[in-house]
Amino acid sequence: MSNIFLCSDHHFFHTNILTFTDNEGNRIRNFDDVNHMNEYMVMQHNRVVTPNDKVYFLGDVTMSKNAKGLEILARMNGEKILIKGNHDLASAQQYLVHFKDIRGTHQLDGMILSHIPIHPDSISRWKCNVHGHLHSNRVRISGTLVDERYQSVCMEQLDDYTPISLEDMKSRIRKLGLIS
Repeated sequence: MSNIFLCSDHHFFHTNILTFTDNEGNRIRNFDDVNHMNEYMVMQHNRVVTPNDKVYFLGDVTMSKNAKGLEILARMNGEKILIKGNHDLASAQQYLVHFKDIRGTHQLDGMILSHIPIHPDSISRWKCNVHGHLHSNRVRISGTLVDERYQSVCMEQLDDYTPISLEDMKSRIRKLGLIS
């Protein structure tokens, strides 16, 4: 039996992401260099994803218009589906070498998968929006109150840069009372 996994915002080969900081000024990715980051994310991916599993990448795989860096995906297990992000600028033909399909969004078990979080006026159609894009930030209702209807699968918010299984995500949102 195959499993389904979710992840986002790998930013493979994006050297500058190693300088990004959170609201407290802490680096959001603590790697020695971009090669260390790339190799660690591939290792963590393959630690949980088997060749028979399906993986939804919720955008921003690399930062290149010419598909530089996409070849790293050949080393990652699973059947890959891309939900395009704002930095996924290569042609569809270049992505389809590594991904079975490319989508703007995807509905899955009462959730909407997207790269950028959907507008709050639209979320009532689904139980939850699983998204990327925000890195170490969360969607907030006001001030510091986090809107739990939005669940980020950005690398920085996953457990040690490891894709989360659909079952674990459903368990998380079940505990929040968003699904039964």
